[in-house]
Amino acid sequence: MTQAIRISLNAQRDQFTLEADLTLPARGITVIFGPSGCGKTTLLRCVAGLQPATGELDVNGDCWQSDHQVLAVHERPLAYVFQEASLFPHLSVQKNLLYGFVRIAPEHRQIQPDQAIQWLGLEHLLNRKPDQLSGGERQRVAIARALLTSPRLLLMDEPLSALDQASKRDILPYLQRLHDELAIPVIYVTHSLDELARLADYLVLMDAGRVLAQGPLQEVMPRLDLPLSRDEDASVIVTAVIREHDTRWHLSRSEFDSGSLWVRTPPATPPGSTIRLRILARDVSIALAHHPDQSIQNLLPATISELSGNDHSGMAMVRLQLNETPLLARLTNRAVDLLGLEVGQSVWVQIKAVAIVE
Repeated sequence: MTQAIRISLNAQRDQFTLEADLTLPARGITVIFGPSGCGKTTLLRCVAGLQPATGELDVNGDCWQSDHQVLAVHERPLAYVFQEASLFPHLSVQKNLLYGFVRIAPEHRQIQPDQAIQWLGLEHLLNRKPDQLSGGERQRVAIARALLTSPRLLLMDEPLSALDQASKRDILPYLQRLHDELAIPVIYVTHSLDELARLADYLVLMDAGRVLAQGPLQEVMPRLDLPLSRDEDASVIVTAVIREHDTRWHLSRSEFDSGSLWVRTPPATPPGSTIRLRILARDVSIALAHHPDQSIQNLLPATISELSGNDHSGMAMVRLQLNETPLLARLTNRAVDLLGLEVGQSVWVQIKAVAIVE
């Protein structure tokens, strides 16, 4: 049987109705994204068994809920990281970490304390009490404590929402490290585009208790029929490999499936390293011919695959294909008309800025 998380759940609370039908990958980070009140946390609570729901839930072939049985919260082998760390204030960091670990039978322990401590960068914090930690440090301890219960599924409900911007910047690299190291599937709830761009492998978009779309990140973000494409920060994510560094200009050539892009040289990233690039639609322009005599260094051939105009805003979204890689451009309707852009047309894309997701 193919490993997957199968969720088909319905829940009712006051005037709010949740209807979720999802098939999520058994590895990597699935991000549940949408505006406040759309049902993200309700979905997570239903998966955890914290909120009554009807339907079916199957995790990698194990039935957690069906018409015939519903596992109680304590019977579901999962861990839940909330917005607040909720550490035991009277225990040291080390004792907080071991609290759940010692209650797991040795033969079922998938993660050892030294692994979780290393992944979350906690080596220098082990003897401190929670009140001696920053908000970001407390949340890192909470995540490590959850991992040490060796869950088969890790649920994270906006774990950075209670942190200030500096703390968020500090903790995100550790979450990215988990993305690379962890074999446990993660369902991560957020309304932050930055967290989505940095962490997601698989994306679920929600609104008003319904699933608008689901699929791999690189497939869902470029869709013009979804609210993400209408956001001011509409963008696509491209996975690339650093091929060379230009030490004179502090630039690096990153290669992806459909070409290469010059980006500012990321620190401590040798050639051969895999990076994520975020390209904002507003940083992409279109030309009918190749013009190398300009300041924009990233010029690539592409084909227009879709056009979506908006008469009210005067702006249009253009979806382009760079071979197999989709890209978005936000242009004025006037520019689309003057250039005579149409689906199937070959053009050149000019990418003003490429951000390394870090």
